[in-house]
Amino acid sequence: MDHIKRLEAQSIYILREAYRKFGKLGMLWSIGKDSTVLLWLAKKAFFGHCPFPFIHVDTSYQIPEMIAFRDKTAEEYKFDLIVHKNEEALKKGMGPEKGRLVCCKALKTEGLSQVTEKYGFEGLILGIRRDEEGSRSKERVFSIRNRDSEWDYTNQPPELWDQFNTDFPKGYHIRIHPILHWDEIDIWEYIKRENIPLVDLYFAKNGRRYRSLGCAPCTGTFESTATTIQEIIDELKNTKESERSGRAQDQEDSYAMQKLRKDGYM
Repeated sequence: MDHIKRLEAQSIYILREAYRKFGKLGMLWSIGKDSTVLLWLAKKAFFGHCPFPFIHVDTSYQIPEMIAFRDKTAEEYKFDLIVHKNEEALKKGMGPEKGRLVCCKALKTEGLSQVTEKYGFEGLILGIRRDEEGSRSKERVFSIRNRDSEWDYTNQPPELWDQFNTDFPKGYHIRIHPILHWDEIDIWEYIKRENIPLVDLYFAKNGRRYRSLGCAPCTGTFESTATTIQEIIDELKNTKESERSGRAQDQEDSYAMQKLRKDGYM
């Protein structure tokens, strides 16, 4: 079994274990490459039919191509898609001009908390990777949040030899991270091997492309000539630039993600 096949097998095992152990589950889909790979893995894990809904926390500031891809994919795959906005915050004028961290907390963190409470999800499945950002390296595959969705990153039990802790007190909220052990190049190698449809913002146009996708006002492009998946893989093997270098919230505060995720951010 090659490296990518082993990664796939472990992720499918984690998805099935989560489904076996927990009650009502939902999977977050940000429309980016990682969560789209996770969507693909879920289809494989459950033989083409996903037994839980996909959730998009819509800030209303996403890049238009992302929303078009979301709607097209949901229609094609026929999965249950929940789109949720923090309408109250939007009506009060919440946006990036209020401050990137303030905006993310209101539209993403609070929006996620709202949809979790509204639908009564016991667990949420997310497509995060340890190598993408520092605070995510502190995560576990099965990670407990308290009743307010807060994360204690200083108290994380080890997960050795695939011995995952799935025994949590009732009433708490669990995050499940099936691709935590993948890295960025693994994701692209898998997309290439499986021929996974992807929003075309990742491919260079006029000498620039996106490497990480988020809200339009807060996500930048970088110089690139990569117009194919193999060219992206080759480019990544020779770059020293961080994956999230185009994310404005990271530039506003070097501990931005840790602060946001402590309070329940995805």
